[in-house]
Amino acid sequence: MRAPFGARVTTAVSLRGPLCVGIDPHPSLLEAWGLPVDAAGLERFAMTCVEALAPEIAVVKPQSAFFEAFGSAGVAVLERVIAESRAAGALVLVDAKRGDIGSTMAAYARAYLGEGSPLAGDAVTLSPYLGFGSLEPALELAGRTGRGVFVLALTSNPEGAEVQRATAADGRSTAQVIVDQAAARNAGASPLGSVGLVIGATIGAAGVDLSKLRGTILAPGFGAQGGTVADLSRVFGDSLRHVLPSTSRDVLRHGPDVSALRSAALKVRDSLAVTH
Repeated sequence: MRAPFGARVTTAVSLRGPLCVGIDPHPSLLEAWGLPVDAAGLERFAMTCVEALAPEIAVVKPQSAFFEAFGSAGVAVLERVIAESRAAGALVLVDAKRGDIGSTMAAYARAYLGEGSPLAGDAVTLSPYLGFGSLEPALELAGRTGRGVFVLALTSNPEGAEVQRATAADGRSTAQVIVDQAAARNAGASPLGSVGLVIGATIGAAGVDLSKLRGTILAPGFGAQGGTVADLSRVFGDSLRHVLPSTSRDVLRHGPDVSALRSAALKVRDSLAVTH
């Protein structure tokens, strides 16, 4: 049995630094790299990213939608990205944002968290907006297989606020309810639990109490989307040491040269040293 994800991500960050780099084969990036917007271009883009990033960066985050857009050929590339990134020593967070109920959620859990599934990395992003309890099949399976989940809590898109900052019957915001339920799942874990949260680096003051979370916080929006080291301190305060900033375009625009990609990622990583 592998160690729990909370322990593995703590080790990875201590050895490789606090950075997650997205592998986002957006059509505009393929074009910028001089690649065709087809399955062959997707594969060249993705595997160049793996070669440049996976040996050095703690966590890589392939965005599933950009692979799925190419059908079965794209999913096959995603499977290869997962396998080869893990073989190179990176943790793989599959950014799929799945969320459903009952047997459907259980099927998503088997796909992204089940032992032997080619789509199972080390963790997956989940959406809790059918109720946090609807995630139980994924939470249970992640616990059994030593994998992790990152649950959307406060996202950086403006539309998210109408749901995430809405007030529940007990006066807490929806986001705080999600934070508290994640914290309950992580209670007693050491060094960290395996239920993380997604909180955008550009949201301003978070307005949620993260003090009991005992989990990793994925902070997308760092870099090209405007998030800075100062923003991280402002948003996360005393929880900053558990934050995993995430960037994609700020690094990926330096491709297709492998050395340039790697250098860009390491430069961003080194800029974050003061946060941990």
